[in-house]
Amino acid sequence: MMGCWILNESLSIILVLSWLGVNLYLFIDTFCWYEEEESFLYTRVILGSTLAWARASAVCLNFNCMLILLPISRNLLSLMRGTSSCFRGPWRRQLDKNLKFHKLVAYGIAMNATIHILAHLCNLEYYHWSQSPEAEGLVAALSKLGDTPDETYLNPIRTFHTNTIAELLRTVAGITGLLISLALILIMTSSTEFIRQASYELFWCTHHVFIIFFIGLAIHGAGRIVRGQTAESLLLHNVTFCREHLAEWQTAARCPVPQFSGKEPSAWKWVLGPVVLYACERIIRFWRFQQQVVITKVVSHPSGVLELHMKKRDFKMAPGQYILIQCPSISSLEWHPFTLTSAPQEDFFSVHIRAAGDWTEALCKAFGAEGQALKEPWSLPRLAVDGPFGAALTDVFHYPVSMCIATGIGVTPFAALLKSIWYQCCESQTQWKLSKVYFYWICREPGAFEWFADLLLSLETRMSEQGKTHFLSYHIFLTGWDENQAFHIALHWDENTDVITGLRQKTFYGRPNWNHEFRQVAYSHPSSNIGVFFCGPKALSKIIQRMCRLYSSADPRGIHFHYNRESF
Repeated sequence: MMGCWILNESLSIILVLSWLGVNLYLFIDTFCWYEEEESFLYTRVILGSTLAWARASAVCLNFNCMLILLPISRNLLSLMRGTSSCFRGPWRRQLDKNLKFHKLVAYGIAMNATIHILAHLCNLEYYHWSQSPEAEGLVAALSKLGDTPDETYLNPIRTFHTNTIAELLRTVAGITGLLISLALILIMTSSTEFIRQASYELFWCTHHVFIIFFIGLAIHGAGRIVRGQTAESLLLHNVTFCREHLAEWQTAARCPVPQFSGKEPSAWKWVLGPVVLYACERIIRFWRFQQQVVITKVVSHPSGVLELHMKKRDFKMAPGQYILIQCPSISSLEWHPFTLTSAPQEDFFSVHIRAAGDWTEALCKAFGAEGQALKEPWSLPRLAVDGPFGAALTDVFHYPVSMCIATGIGVTPFAALLKSIWYQCCESQTQWKLSKVYFYWICREPGAFEWFADLLLSLETRMSEQGKTHFLSYHIFLTGWDENQAFHIALHWDENTDVITGLRQKTFYGRPNWNHEFRQVAYSHPSSNIGVFFCGPKALSKIIQRMCRLYSSADPRGIHFHYNRESF
């Protein structure tokens, strides 16, 4: 019963294998070319196979640097998600794995950069050794070329007593190589989850060292340290014959002294397109940053949740999308993603923010949400908004049946969905592909239900009035309570409405039995495609994903659970 999961995972594996295949092809093709190319025969005499290792890893490095910016171009991904007919079904779900692909490409860059650095360190040693008294024959002769005005050098290390590191750092390739390496180390080390959570500003600042990385990469090859024989020299100097007749180089017409030059830099050609595309992305973001955001309402909810209502010119959204928010008075660098909790039919857009870190705590305090008197909208700090951007939940209406699962504040993505359903219920002519929604919310504290219960209550009432009580089935689970609450719950259990939420549907106490829930849904909807949308912690995400695999049929005509997780 794993057909659906196999299809989704197969596409992911195909994409990863395609990426690996291109890397492998580029590496092997470039390696073989430098091992066989006549113009680099004399270079190989000095350097051996480390020349091919350095150049092959450089090409793979360029390829991955071309890809690294694409998965983080949010506007590009939103455009692909919203307009392209190529990205439907399983292919569309691959867009939600953009950050995983970004990290995968980053590992590719790190690995190829390491190979490139090690190979060139070996090359430096070979260049240095070839100037030593122990070097003789063709190696020594090639290293001495360039001492007279009519010759061009092959070996950049001119004497045996030269300090190779100091000499390297006097060149464009050496300086840019050092800058690129330091930038890469900073970016990779500050990208760990521990540092991101401990200091987002550190992560943000060091990640933007990528500008130095790409500038250094573009001009790195301009030094042309690794040199090969020129095309004109190859016509006059037959390497196959002349390498065996070293003594005749100065006398024989067939063996004039070979001439050498560096290869044209090519890294900029690889990265120019993506860099221009990403520059456009940042220009769009800056333009949005400059647009005025009007805060129309501020609401402080229990459990440290702040609700903000905002307006912005020409702002259009769809259920499930998210925005990035910056508060310059808190940090001029940090942008944080928040799912929109308003419906497209409303004349404002809203977010719910839980105080769960330094930045969100500072924001709640700035808006007077920590037991202080709420401020008037005109006295509130300025906010900048970028977006909206597409996310997995925007596909919820594309399935006949959808399961929406949230934990704690993870319920916010589904607020916009349920509000949109409420508005569309008011329009009796609305025709949906979606015919059933199962909504699950797992929360620790009873107070957290307050702001969301009002929405569920109004939706419950509207569904009843429209004769669509079957459309929405919601299951609320409370996982934490004290003795007083337990006594109060037991005392009022027989009442028509739930004592916690005020809804007709009773609250469940404890954690859901996911085997039971999925089995019931599978029994009720045989031969259906069911979208499963989740927002919550990784541990529960793995459980839900496993349930989707377990209860999906291997038969294409059977039931299939399509897993989608909210990620920014």
